[in-house]
Amino acid sequence: MPRYAHIVGWGKYAPPNVVTNSDLAQKINTTDEWIRERTGIAERHIATEKESTAMMAINAARAAIESANVSSLEIDLVIVATATPEYQFPATACLVQSAIGAERAGAFDLEAGCSGFVYALSAAAGMIRGGMYNTILVVGAETLSRIVDWNDRATCVLFGDGAGAVVLRGSDQPGGVMASVLGSDGSGGELLIVPGGGARHPAGPETVLSKMHYVRMNGREVYRFATRVMVEASQIVVERAGWSLDQIDLFIPHQANGRIIESATKALKLAPERVFVNLQNYGNTSAASIPIALCEAIDADKVEPGDHLLLVGFGAGLTWAACAIQWTATKPGVPALRHRAATGRLRYAWAGFKALGWRLLRRTDAAVSKVLTR
Repeated sequence: MPRYAHIVGWGKYAPPNVVTNSDLAQKINTTDEWIRERTGIAERHIATEKESTAMMAINAARAAIESANVSSLEIDLVIVATATPEYQFPATACLVQSAIGAERAGAFDLEAGCSGFVYALSAAAGMIRGGMYNTILVVGAETLSRIVDWNDRATCVLFGDGAGAVVLRGSDQPGGVMASVLGSDGSGGELLIVPGGGARHPAGPETVLSKMHYVRMNGREVYRFATRVMVEASQIVVERAGWSLDQIDLFIPHQANGRIIESATKALKLAPERVFVNLQNYGNTSAASIPIALCEAIDADKVEPGDHLLLVGFGAGLTWAACAIQWTATKPGVPALRHRAATGRLRYAWAGFKALGWRLLRRTDAAVSKVLTR
């Protein structure tokens, strides 16, 4: 009997600190009108010093788990899609795994730029369909404000911070992630890149002074690429799912640029009411963009059981990805969520206590071993 991978829970986190276009206009040579006209962005959420990729991912993950009404111990795998990990290693997913108390779960990060969440969602769905795992947490989280040059108006106005997460679960009931398309063209890697900090250009005085740790983007070429692959990937994944475009109830594209979304919408001949856009409030949050948009669409009652959803992303790599989803989940009521959140707080506090205990035990063991070997 075939297995299906259903989204059964969802959650998001956005830093409370909001930076408007007018705020940016006071610091760099730009205007609210200039930014809105070229991007469609009005404001973005920017992390404070106390907020980071792992912190936001953990908050989104907890919300998704509470929405799904599953125990952390039921989670088999944690995947975090991010281009701005907490550290080079360990994986941010491992930090999330510990914080949510998913003691039986494996964990890894996935880096596919702004396509990362759909890549991770597709990988998770494949593992569930193949019988390897049954319950997988997928997170898209970014702190892009850490890697943009705030003196470069061509890039700093585009990006924001945030995280979104979903819980995927296996079932014999048809539905869920019905088809996926993943693509890449590494010949365009230099079009959207952070050149410093890797093996090619290790961090040092030269890379810092040359601003090689900031995002560099060829906006014109990325625009041309995005408008083409969004349409092509959408058409292919809908066909693979056995649907037609007129069956799509909601199109949730990567929130990078209003003009790109409008161009894709027209090419696919989708009515505006069937397209979800929250770009104006968040900017481009890379791998967090689509899951945040999905959560907001659900909150706005734009997603109902039986709906056909089309998710499409594109980004650095160059990469692109699309998923066709037959929605089956119902939105939990507020009283249920409050009860689950209260229970969750106890569970997460216990997970933190246990993690602290393991750290202290390791340090004690190391100290004893040092004494005994003298």
